[in-house]
Amino acid sequence: MSEPFRPYEKLVDITILGKKFQVPERNSLLRCFHSSARKRFRMDGSAGTRNAQYCRVSCQLPDDDESREMLSCKFIVMPGMEVTELSQELKWCLRSKLPSDLAVPQ
Repeated sequence: MSEPFRPYEKLVDITILGKKFQVPERNSLLRCFHSSARKRFRMDGSAGTRNAQYCRVSCQLPDDDESREMLSCKFIVMPGMEVTELSQELKWCLRSKLPSDLAVPQ
């Protein structure tokens, strides 16, 4: 797929480690990280052996009482979700977008 996002009509609000973002609906969370993560992760949802589990995150969903772990390559974003924890690999890929005290050093 040459386009970074699947077709969408609107942006939805999510929070990643306390920072607000607007991302395209109907896309996986990893795809929403696309601009920073595309060189390190496969965007087709089929992580190879090298990439397995590197896209793991913890999220608090709007209707859930507790945070849950999930693979960002498999989970479709939903309005109001809050990503509370990122793998070290994702933190490194998103270092320019995260607050400096949370990002992994280059």
